[in-house]
Amino acid sequence: MTAPRQNLLVRSRDYLKLWTAATVSLFGTQISLVAIPAIAVLVLDAPAYQVALLGTVEFLPFLLFTLPAGAWVDRLPRRLILVVGDFGRAISLVSIPIAFELHGLTIWQLYLVGFINGTLTVFFDVADQSFLPAILEPDDLVEGNSKLQVSGSAAQIVGQPLGGGLVGLLTGPIAVLVDAVSFVVSGGLIYAIRKREPKREPAVGSTTGVGPVAGLRAEIAEGLRYVVGHQYLRYIAASTGLSNLFSNVAFATFAVYVYRELRLDPPTVGLIGGLGAIGVLVGALVAGRIAERIGVGRTILWSMILSGPSTLLAAAAQPTTAIPLLVASFFVGSFTGVVYNINQVSLRQAITPERIQGRMNATMRFLVWGTIPIGQIIGGILASTGLGARGALVVGGVLGCFAFVPILFSSVRSLERIPTQEPVAADLLAADAQIATPGTTLD
Repeated sequence: MTAPRQNLLVRSRDYLKLWTAATVSLFGTQISLVAIPAIAVLVLDAPAYQVALLGTVEFLPFLLFTLPAGAWVDRLPRRLILVVGDFGRAISLVSIPIAFELHGLTIWQLYLVGFINGTLTVFFDVADQSFLPAILEPDDLVEGNSKLQVSGSAAQIVGQPLGGGLVGLLTGPIAVLVDAVSFVVSGGLIYAIRKREPKREPAVGSTTGVGPVAGLRAEIAEGLRYVVGHQYLRYIAASTGLSNLFSNVAFATFAVYVYRELRLDPPTVGLIGGLGAIGVLVGALVAGRIAERIGVGRTILWSMILSGPSTLLAAAAQPTTAIPLLVASFFVGSFTGVVYNINQVSLRQAITPERIQGRMNATMRFLVWGTIPIGQIIGGILASTGLGARGALVVGGVLGCFAFVPILFSSVRSLERIPTQEPVAADLLAADAQIATPGTTLD
């Protein structure tokens, strides 16, 4: 008989450090998720369009910097990028309570902090998804991603109610300090990881003899063509991008909706977020089992199909029914979202060669998160018209019900399990042919 495998947290100290760092950081982030919108609405009394711009500014770097970030992540040590990203975000967040205590806090500072942290998050997230395969074996990726999602759900369950309580007790700007401390702890743990990344093959731009700018363009082009030419990745990117676009149309002015239209307070909003986040925990625990039972492709498809209608539950809330409907909306959305993410991210990591992991993740992030600021702007415009914040929720929720269509008409839905090797497809070979340049060796 084969002895059962040890838990990944026991058999890999480096993964334990990465998991602990992610847990601490995610815990703090959930506090800011409640605190910063509350600052805009309750402390600065910002109108709906200015609240929507908070999300726009925070995610704008994903449109501006994600593609070059992928090329740099494939050039530089990914652990170093993670450490700098954590410490940089801590410094940025500390400026909020300092300005508040000096009576100088404005919405423009929140925008600046959001843009700086968004830029650092671009590099951090691309490096993070690319770093995990460097410290884990391919067979451990689903377990590794699942455990990270479990820690994320636990952070949401505890962090959002605590964040709401801290905002109510200490005010939002002071609560943000907890998030800053969490980034410092996370950066220290990642710095302590001992395993070094394997040597990577030179990227296209570094082997052609061209200048640094042209070389960077060639590397970005390689990542773009890899994703767009891939028989699985392009459809996953399309569905995820549409889902993010429509969900951000819906939730761009959610803080205005809950605080002004539903007349809730920060502790109640935090409690709703925590209860709804139980869906993340349940989804993380069963994502692998669902994929084993019905197949990876069907899991990705059905989790996307079921996620769309959850937004409409939130749009139906009234002051007397807000808590149960919002909790139900968040639970369904978080459950389906985490099942989708665990399976599609694990698929992406497993089928992509190591040398292009950073650019693949950067391209995917550019395509799927680049729609977020667009959705935020549209949501802010809708909420500033006669539709209001509730109308924006309805529009985004209805459109989000159709985000599954690209996956439905792709070969992703027929996948039974994650391939152990990169499939050779005619369209992928054509994409590789387009990026071939003198002096480049094609794999």
